[in-house]
Amino acid sequence: MKKENRLVLKAAKFALLLIAIFFIAVHNNEAVYATDILETEETTAASDSSDTFTIGISAGNGSDLASVLQIVLVLTVIALAPSILIMLTSFTRIIIVMHFTRNALGTQSTPPNQVLIGLSLFLTFFIMAPTFSTVYNDAIKPLSESEISAEEAYDIGIEPIRTFMFEQTNTKDIRMFLDIADIDEVQEYDDIPTYVLVPSFIVSELRTAFIIGFLIYIPFIIIDMVVASALMSMGMMMLPPTTISFPFKILLFIMADGWNLIIGNLVKTFYG
Repeated sequence: MKKENRLVLKAAKFALLLIAIFFIAVHNNEAVYATDILETEETTAASDSSDTFTIGISAGNGSDLASVLQIVLVLTVIALAPSILIMLTSFTRIIIVMHFTRNALGTQSTPPNQVLIGLSLFLTFFIMAPTFSTVYNDAIKPLSESEISAEEAYDIGIEPIRTFMFEQTNTKDIRMFLDIADIDEVQEYDDIPTYVLVPSFIVSELRTAFIIGFLIYIPFIIIDMVVASALMSMGMMMLPPTTISFPFKILLFIMADGWNLIIGNLVKTFYG
């Protein structure tokens, strides 16, 4: 034990020595770097005093600050782009219905998540194509040609998206979030703020997706019940009913052309 304690003390001393050497080296480098900067600034100030005065005046115009804020805004929009694509489009309803379908079939990880997400994404592009085209032609294209300002482009571009969300949002969800936000006087849909419309749309999409998922589950539950009753009547208690019902679910899904029915009717729910 004494030898182990000595080794620990030696290791601790060695670590402290390395840390001290590191901080001394960093301090010396910073001092040398600061000295070089001061010498360079003094030389520049002595030779080009008028240029320095001009640069100082131009830096106070506020244009640099505005550019920085624009860059920050663009980066923020880029960072939030996946959330915007998922929450403000048809993606939420589609991906939830696809997961309900896979769970109802009992196929566990088939189709895999990558396939379901890719299918949901391309179906979203298909459904949102008219809305995206309107936003591009009315807002993005004129903005890129400097025909309108950024504020006007936002006001014009948000309208088609708001229209799409209004068509898919339940009225009681809008009323619930209006009550939470303490907004009483709303004469028409244009008076509803976007920050109220977005959560209302998301809640409505979740409700619709769960209703569709429940309807998809019904025929597969009936198959499970029939198989379980048949196995119990034959006294086969130890045989899992899901093992027998699984191929019958796949057969029913194939015979009914399940993917065509589910995807076709799911897409039609956005055009009703």
